[in-house]
Amino acid sequence: MTTAQASRTESMVRVTVAYVIAFGAGAAWFAWGPETEWLWLDGLIADLIATVVIFGASRMHHNSSFYDAYWSVLPPLLMLAWWIESDAPADDTRSWLVMVVIVLWAVRLTVNWIQTFPGLHHEDWRYPMVRERAGKAEAVADLMGIHVFPTLQVFLGMLPAYVVVTRTGRDVGWLDVVAVVVGIGAVTIELTADIQMHRFIRTRQPGQVMDQGLWAWSRHPNYFGEVSFWVSLALFGLAADPDAWWVFAGAACMYAMFQLASIPMMEQRSLERRPAYAEVVSRVPRFVPRPPRRGRADV
Repeated sequence: MTTAQASRTESMVRVTVAYVIAFGAGAAWFAWGPETEWLWLDGLIADLIATVVIFGASRMHHNSSFYDAYWSVLPPLLMLAWWIESDAPADDTRSWLVMVVIVLWAVRLTVNWIQTFPGLHHEDWRYPMVRERAGKAEAVADLMGIHVFPTLQVFLGMLPAYVVVTRTGRDVGWLDVVAVVVGIGAVTIELTADIQMHRFIRTRQPGQVMDQGLWAWSRHPNYFGEVSFWVSLALFGLAADPDAWWVFAGAACMYAMFQLASIPMMEQRSLERRPAYAEVVSRVPRFVPRPPRRGRADV
């Protein structure tokens, strides 16, 4: 085993142990902690407890990328906890459909994280930027900006699943079918984009930019797929309660985050490192995929 492999293996073990402790702490709150009047709030408190544990591990290892896997690992566990604690029957069809879509999404994203995880010697380039901009308040920025804020965002996106398991009784209908199609389609788009990007990274030449496959249709097909997944959950929530239009709030926040923060940061970095990316920007749509065409792209 090479030094790099040993470092990656040891890092993976450390991350795994931290997540076991974190979710164990969250589960302990669910099982033995004082209950609130609302199941959703119990879930939020357990979620934040687990987040704080991961934050502690991040600070201990001087690497906020400890949190990266949290985004994909937490949702199926939260869905399961709500389902167990609610009065939803174990054979509720809509709940099973939601769980299947969430698990497919979580497995795809977690496997992609595992494949691209080099070890704890590496940290996402955005995290030091956040801490440096905060100056003396870097620990607060680390906790709130890198850990708690994404946790709250994912929690908001998961509220439609809470609606599904707590407001049962409506028959599965056409909107559920649409939600399944959108959800599986979203995972398929993200998986395809992952495979194409991994293949490109293995074979790319210096300065070459990605504009092949789905990446010729959208500059960020992975982000489009991600937002589509959260829209799928919102559709399930609306199917369970047609009056709960607020279930789209999570998907809307995801869309805003990608459009106002993630995409601008990624594109600025790409333009600085690869000048040829400017030509891709001029002809490939920014977000919603469409067949490639000549001329300047709509953003």
